[in-house]
Amino acid sequence: MKILTKKFGEIEFPDDIVIKFKVGPFGFEDLKQFVFIKPDDSVFFWLNSIDKPEIAFALFGLRAIDENYPQADNHEAFGIVTLNPDPLKVTINMRAPVFINQNQKTAYQTIFDKENYSLYYNLFAE
Repeated sequence: MKILTKKFGEIEFPDDIVIKFKVGPFGFEDLKQFVFIKPDDSVFFWLNSIDKPEIAFALFGLRAIDENYPQADNHEAFGIVTLNPDPLKVTINMRAPVFINQNQKTAYQTIFDKENYSLYYNLFAE
């Protein structure tokens, strides 16, 4: 399969690595198929839509921030990153994680009611 992405240009990948959501990420519920990309030169993972290749989400593994962050059903938790040219303004949404099972190629997003998880966690500090 091939798609033309904004971030990576044209990429080719086998069908058997496609990550599938039953219901797409919040605000993008109709997008249900993604390719999970980890560039060698980046601290971020990328979840690039196959249905609309111009849409991609930067992700960061939440266990790297909080080793006790909840995991569920063999799915690893990732926070969606809000990128900014100023590194001090790069934030991660820890309250609405995307859970990905890379073996089963499934994913879902949920919202935690707990106030101890920030919507705008600063990834970098001075």
